[in-house]
Amino acid sequence: MADEKGKHEDPLADAAHTQGERHRRFLLEGEPSVSRRLAQIGVLGWMIVVPMLLGLFIGRWIDGRFEMGLFWTAALMMVGLVIGCWSAWRWVNNS
Repeated sequence: MADEKGKHEDPLADAAHTQGERHRRFLLEGEPSVSRRLAQIGVLGWMIVVPMLLGLFIGRWIDGRFEMGLFWTAALMMVGLVIGCWSAWRWVNNS
């Protein structure tokens, strides 16, 4: 049975429903163009790079302010990488 959000109790039923929706959308819209695919690749790249660079810059600022070497730079850059990869993964799975 499906609940009010359309989710089923069974993960296999959810996967089948998602695949059916993707197939229906493919039949309506057709194969995406090369330019659309390249745009998606570009968006994915920026979704990963921007949080990583923000972590890098914030970490460098903290390390410079408190004279800590590269401790916060490395840690916050990795946190930014994880956030970027997670958001890219969610975007790919929702599209």
